Amino acid sequence: MSSRSLHSLGVACGLAAGAWLGAAEAPTKLVTVGFSPFLISLGMVAGVFVARWTVPMALKGTGYIWQDLREKPHLIAWAILAGMLWAVANTLTVFAIRNVGLSIAFPLWNTNSLVGLFWGWLLFNELRNAGANQWTKVLGGAAAIVVGACVLAYATTSHQTAAAPHQGALLGIFAALGAGLLWGTMYIPYRKAYISGMNPLSFVTVFTFGELGTVFTLALAFDGGYGNVMAELQRARPVLFWLFLGGFFWVIGDLFQQYAAKYIGIGRGIPLSNTNQLWGLAWGALVFGELSGLGGTARFLVIAGSLIMIAGATAISFAEAPESEHGSWKAAMDRECDRYGLDRASVAASAKGDDPLGAQRPKRGWWELLIIAAAIAMFVWLGSSATVPAIAMNFGWMVLLLAATLVFLVVCGLMLWRRTKFS
Repeated sequence: MSSRSLHSLGVACGLAAGAWLGAAEAPTKLVTVGFSPFLISLGMVAGVFVARWTVPMALKGTGYIWQDLREKPHLIAWAILAGMLWAVANTLTVFAIRNVGLSIAFPLWNTNSLVGLFWGWLLFNELRNAGANQWTKVLGGAAAIVVGACVLAYATTSHQTAAAPHQGALLGIFAALGAGLLWGTMYIPYRKAYISGMNPLSFVTVFTFGELGTVFTLALAFDGGYGNVMAELQRARPVLFWLFLGGFFWVIGDLFQQYAAKYIGIGRGIPLSNTNQLWGLAWGALVFGELSGLGGTARFLVIAGSLIMIAGATAISFAEAPESEHGSWKAAMDRECDRYGLDRASVAASAKGDDPLGAQRPKRGWWELLIIAAAIAMFVWLGSSATVPAIAMNFGWMVLLLAATLVFLVVCGLMLWRRTKFS
């Protein structure tokens, strides 16, 4: 597969990630009806845990995943660490949504693209030998993201000063920025895995143990212990289905983001997936009516800041890596191969979208059907007691936004299958 074809695939995956990651955050609006942020995060991560096992298994099979992990055991610890960082960041986003709203919090935590850009350059040779044109696109886009975030922070603070305690708005802003810092750092294990030839489906299967363990620990520590957490979960039973569904959506978006990071790097792929800001704005404004309480100036600033951030992410995403930069990427891959004794030919094949296992892929087991059936049964069980949350929603816009995310799933999923067989 040519580098240009890989770039197009990575861009498509980044756009699909934005759509699904944006939809996944909608259930966290439940924090506004009295549930603890830790409980909201725990409910979502439980859904994430289920999805991260069933989706990779359905696409590749358990035998394939275990063989991939056995060949690269050093990456297991990195995947768990990434999951722990994700869990803390996700909990912070719930606090941010509670204090400043979904359409405002999204752009602030999407500063993770700046952090990821820095780590990609420092540790994995991204943008090395890229040329002035590529540097201008990437750094110009990064500057636009910073400016957009500042505009949104100002709009949020001025609005909250009139409608709510100023301290609450500032805490929400800091929570969103803290989530961006942690998520940006989380991409180090991502890129380390993919320049070592690991399949994204294998990586996220281990990743989820760090997520669930960390969120459960946070809930126990800050929500009154095991007994209180169990009681809160029982009280939240009518809305757990929506949290599980949000976690499932997040996994699909994250998988597309993983493939974007693999094929075009974290410096380019992550800003592109951060178009979830636009989707977050759409969900917050159109479905939940978050902008209805803002004045004309504040609305203008929110929209302007969002568009500036999107323009910055777009500029970065179109900075296709030239051959000279690909040479720097190869040097980073060779370093990982030498450090961990990996086969260079296999790693190079994986980086090009080929399946290193090829015809040697393990056969699927009968138990995989049982696992999928158990996951479906869990959703049916939760759905049987689900109720519509007491939140004002525009169901027409909700249907349209969900339909758009399904289009991204079908189109980009077919692209990945036809070109890489999900490798």
